[in-house]
Amino acid sequence: MPIRTTHVGSLPRPKELLDANARRAEIGEEAFAEILQTSVDDVVSREHEIGLDVVNDGEYGHIMTETVDYGAWWFYSFSRFGGLELSTDERFDMAPPAAGGRIQLAPFAERRDWQRFADAYSDPESGIHVAKGGSTAFPTITGPLTYIGQDAVHRDIEFVTKALAANGLTPADGFVAALSPGSAARISNAYYDNDLEVLEACGDALHQEYKAITDAGLTVQVDDPSIAEAWDQVNPEPPVEDYRDYIQVRIDVLNRALEGIPEDQVRFHVCWGSWHGPHTTDIPLADIVDKVLQVNARGYTFEAANARHEHEWTVWRDIDLPEDKVLIPGVVGHSTNVVEHPELVAQRIQRFVDIVGPDRVIASTDCGLGGRVYPSIAWAKLESLVAGARLLRH
Repeated sequence: MPIRTTHVGSLPRPKELLDANARRAEIGEEAFAEILQTSVDDVVSREHEIGLDVVNDGEYGHIMTETVDYGAWWFYSFSRFGGLELSTDERFDMAPPAAGGRIQLAPFAERRDWQRFADAYSDPESGIHVAKGGSTAFPTITGPLTYIGQDAVHRDIEFVTKALAANGLTPADGFVAALSPGSAARISNAYYDNDLEVLEACGDALHQEYKAITDAGLTVQVDDPSIAEAWDQVNPEPPVEDYRDYIQVRIDVLNRALEGIPEDQVRFHVCWGSWHGPHTTDIPLADIVDKVLQVNARGYTFEAANARHEHEWTVWRDIDLPEDKVLIPGVVGHSTNVVEHPELVAQRIQRFVDIVGPDRVIASTDCGLGGRVYPSIAWAKLESLVAGARLLRH
């Protein structure tokens, strides 16, 4: 049988859904829900028809109004937390809460990679995409952080479960993406005394989302780019051990948020940020892989296809991966418009099969394709992913 396949989560939104998100208050909740359900039905059917084995709702329940949007995976949480107030502060100038100890995140605009290549990042014709200019509503914590997303997550669950059933699939064949406490906590704080209190409040709130997803029989994919890409947001570059201590706290809080949730219904996504830039200041996987594997999850999804991280597949040769764990490497990329040849995809998959065996590899994408790659190209990449996996039969 061929290697199993999946993807990281975000898929291109149809124009009708983008428009409905933008006009949600105008068209009303009933009309919006009908468009969202139809869109989820269509995307699950298309994933299934392509041949993906583990599918999702394309993250369509995470609001996105523009074709290019790198933040929907995170920004959706703003409407699911109580205790926030939105402002019009420029998001890239926002300084996250003080972390205590020896690590302090700089504003996003002061990332070391962005500073090194400021000329390219500031040139709209450079081919580097981060976000559209101008201000956007960004939250500050002004009161006790609570979870108010029950209706939204239950709609995500209901819609994807219906779509799975319509394609002869079960909840075990599907997943829903949810934010990690560490990534959720990178917002302004005017209420809690310290960063740990912010983290723990985010963890307590997100536990409810994780549990709702897994109680429905679905897998929860915990999205946590901050574990790797926050390294670039510490300026100047810190000692590696100080950063490892910083992410250890975030992993501990995540594991607390996952208490009582079956490990085999959890997969953990780590990446170095989805913006299309040089990424010369990314932390090496070898420096954090042991921390990543502390997360109480069955599967680990990570970038293994792009030019900055493909070489790191060799790290896994030195890891004694527990037999009940699964690797979910990215074998097609989100940061290039080139559609990978199926034979290259097969070669990339084979590297991991040779290390842990075919039953413990699920081929995936580096990151979400929605909002990052033109829709027709994104779907072509998924087709190539499946074709490459089918070249390997074990």
